Amino acid sequence: MLIIRPEPLTAEAFKPFGDVIETRDRDFFMINSGSTQRFHRLASVMLGKAGDRGIISIFRAKHTPMPMQVKMLERHPQGSQAFVPLKQNPFLVLVAPAGETPDPASIRAFITDGTQGVNYHTGVWHHPVLTCVEEDDFLVVDREGEGNNCDEYFFADETKILLQTP
Repeated sequence: MLIIRPEPLTAEAFKPFGDVIETRDRDFFMINSGSTQRFHRLASVMLGKAGDRGIISIFRAKHTPMPMQVKMLERHPQGSQAFVPLKQNPFLVLVAPAGETPDPASIRAFITDGTQGVNYHTGVWHHPVLTCVEEDDFLVVDREGEGNNCDEYFFADETKILLQTP
């Protein structure tokens, strides 16, 4: 059995999978007559085809009890997908590198600090949102357009992957 434990989310550790959306240690410039700091382009929305649109949604997610057996991962082959917590609660991020299928040995888990969001790059395998509280809201930025943009991969029953929190 493969046991995965979350590590703190940092931009460097998450770089192979996407962007960490946060203001800590990021440059900004002043706008609105000096009353507002703009932390510009913390992540880029990736769109796959002409005619695609970047959309903004809110996801309301329910808590998944831990430890959790990881049975599936998904990817978005035609665009990025970003999650930004609206209530400043930490959440879990489970990812594997882009490829034809996810390799269980390459799965990594991260825990955010409640102020960080993530932007999964196109094709990166990830688990659907995992909250650390009973119910949580996320601002989600992703692609809308023609064609399938969500592939799901279900691990064989004999593949035992356990996400365990401290």
